[in-house]
Amino acid sequence: MAAGAFDEIWGHGGPEDPRPEFAALSQWVADTPSAELHRRQQSAEAAFRQLGITFAVYGDSDAAERIIPFDIVPRIFLQSEWQRLSEGLVQRVEAINAFLEDIYGKRRILAEGIIPPELVYNNDQFRPEVDGIRPPHGVWAHICGIDLVRVGPDEFYVLEDNARTPSGVSYMLENREAMIRLCPELFRDFRVAPVDSYPDMLLATMRSVAPGNKAKPVCVVLTPGHFNSAYYEHSFLADSMGVELVEAADLVVDDDIVWMQTIGGRVRVDVIYRRIDDDYLDPLTFRPDSMLGVPGLIAAYRAGNVAILNAPGNGIADDKAIYSYMPEIVRFYSGGEAKLPNVETFRCREPQSLKYVLDHLPELVVKLVDGSGGYGMLVGPTATRQQIEDFRAALIAKPHCYIAQPTLALSTVPTLTEAGLAPRHVDFRPFVLTGSDGVRVAPGGLTRVALQAGSLVVNSSQGGGTKDSFVLMDDGTAQSQSQSQGMTS
Repeated sequence: MAAGAFDEIWGHGGPEDPRPEFAALSQWVADTPSAELHRRQQSAEAAFRQLGITFAVYGDSDAAERIIPFDIVPRIFLQSEWQRLSEGLVQRVEAINAFLEDIYGKRRILAEGIIPPELVYNNDQFRPEVDGIRPPHGVWAHICGIDLVRVGPDEFYVLEDNARTPSGVSYMLENREAMIRLCPELFRDFRVAPVDSYPDMLLATMRSVAPGNKAKPVCVVLTPGHFNSAYYEHSFLADSMGVELVEAADLVVDDDIVWMQTIGGRVRVDVIYRRIDDDYLDPLTFRPDSMLGVPGLIAAYRAGNVAILNAPGNGIADDKAIYSYMPEIVRFYSGGEAKLPNVETFRCREPQSLKYVLDHLPELVVKLVDGSGGYGMLVGPTATRQQIEDFRAALIAKPHCYIAQPTLALSTVPTLTEAGLAPRHVDFRPFVLTGSDGVRVAPGGLTRVALQAGSLVVNSSQGGGTKDSFVLMDDGTAQSQSQSQGMTS
């Protein structure tokens, strides 16, 4: 077992004494020969490679395109656990939407001193270009990926919020497809909530926020192109929803209306699910050198003629310094305490916190406030002396660019390695959709697993893998295989 870590299947007792709710899964692992587990895992990865389910690793010339490694042993959430998580996720995403509406509107949260104004106004992710715009139906964060970690049976924490262009949902769907094909017996032993309705949920969300009252608004997915690290996901989602995948050259803005150019002529576009960062979205508003964006798009958006998912300007809610205020943000907009707590966070911009962080660097995880993908991060307990000193210098030079957190004993899940099953640390990204008709949580998510023994870094760009995430439809369905077969014989 990973030292001090809670294993979600084995608990603290190890494979000989699994948690009672997961005895059936533990028995399945024990009864399936290791060679067979490896064969099934290799079959899944071969299928992913054939389908082109790859992830670009920037800066890695030896393997610029690779599949994300897949692990055959699923992660399981009891229905009672999922219910609590869903309630917390809905509360948090509603608060994020209220925060964005406020920050680009009346700014009550700043006027009342809940958040220091300079933390917003001096933030690169705050977009004054969209100040005063109200998106169609008042929804800003339509698609959120809220990263969670677990440290005990009932202890979940939010690690970060992703409200710009969160990726990974295609892996949730393809992992499930692989598990159904390769391990059908698990779906007899467990009543697993299906996730294949996600594209329908996403399309319904897009249609619900379209301007006007069109019966069938035209929706598209806007991609920066096939060189993007998540291009497979862009094309996968467009195809699954039955909408067009477009690049900037396919769209034109005329008189503040967005048109898609097709061989049959122009077609008016009502909703754009953009997978392009704000900086590159519209060269007339943001970076003038962008070749990926659509000139005039923000003017059309300001005029209320198109919905953009997620709304431009959402990056301020992703910022890790803002994250540190999320308990206060949730309380301010909901009137209640956050159901999903944050990880304790030290704001290095504050002198007292900076002093503590500098004194305890070998014990802490330090992150850039606008970082992602595991880049620009120090994991103190596994860092070299030189890495620690480099971060010390960076913190002293630009303390406002960093936050720090304790090194948590992330939960583990049994994972197939060359030497057999072993616990590996995991995190979890559920996907939350917000439309004009409310907030919905997809019954599953992306479990990322650190494949190196003892590693806490699960990001795919840093060598992590993925698992399927089972959400049980009730807590009483984890029966043994023999019981299941006896009931159906």
